[in-house]
Amino acid sequence: MGVRLNGRTAIVTGASRGLGRAIALALAAQGAAVAVAARTERVWNDKLPGTIGDTVADIEAAGGRAVAIRADLTDRDDLPRLVEQARAAFGPVTLLVNNAAFTAPGRPPRPGATRAAAGPPTTAAPRADWPPFVGTPVHAFRRHFEIAVFAAYELMQLVVPDMIDAGGGAIVNISSVASRIPGAGPYRDFSGGVLPGYGGSKAALEHLTESAAYELQRRNIAVNALSPSQAMLTPGLSYYRTDFDDVGSEEDFAEAVVRLALVDPQTVTGRTIGHRQVLDGSFDPFGP
Repeated sequence: MGVRLNGRTAIVTGASRGLGRAIALALAAQGAAVAVAARTERVWNDKLPGTIGDTVADIEAAGGRAVAIRADLTDRDDLPRLVEQARAAFGPVTLLVNNAAFTAPGRPPRPGATRAAAGPPTTAAPRADWPPFVGTPVHAFRRHFEIAVFAAYELMQLVVPDMIDAGGGAIVNISSVASRIPGAGPYRDFSGGVLPGYGGSKAALEHLTESAAYELQRRNIAVNALSPSQAMLTPGLSYYRTDFDDVGSEEDFAEAVVRLALVDPQTVTGRTIGHRQVLDGSFDPFGP
């Protein structure tokens, strides 16, 4: 076990699988006590493995401290409850990782709900293409923002008082290159795809990162967005596509989160940074 984050209490959203799980494990391995937050308490789709209990079990098996907290980030009542339970378990929250996003279709069942009401069956095949703009209903578009932007906004507001009282803290918002795709037109290559809901919510999250960082720098709170420098074959992305030539490591990405949890906000804040840049130190801490 490392010691870089000893004494810190962290919340990681979307931590039942994929990058969230890797981030929770990495923070705990460096001494943080981690509130593992997500909706999934049992596997409801074979293509989306992992539960909050599984992540906690892995952390505890490695000698770390963690608590599983079921939270649906589209439910406004769940947000203060998540923070209150994390605080009750481990003390003031001084590290927040807003990782949760709406990716694969369907939703895990609420406690007591039937599988049929929850979403696609466990035998559902991956979609062969990206969700189209014209074919994405507005309620699905809105859900991206409810999870990646509105929930992140409120969670940041809820934990900042703890960070101010503690004399500092860090917020890491997980973004994506999808926020910059497809870029300005006109277009000549139509072989790829765009994710208007997912990408749009990530672009908004990056601006929220800058806005919060501007206000919180004087409070010794760093607020940064971390974007994968390569494709990450998380269960959510793999639901749609697996044919990437350059694939990154979830463990490397999680290490980049650890490093951003330790930066001096007078040097690095309000930034959207690729995880490889964090790991190799190639980014200019004072540049754009």
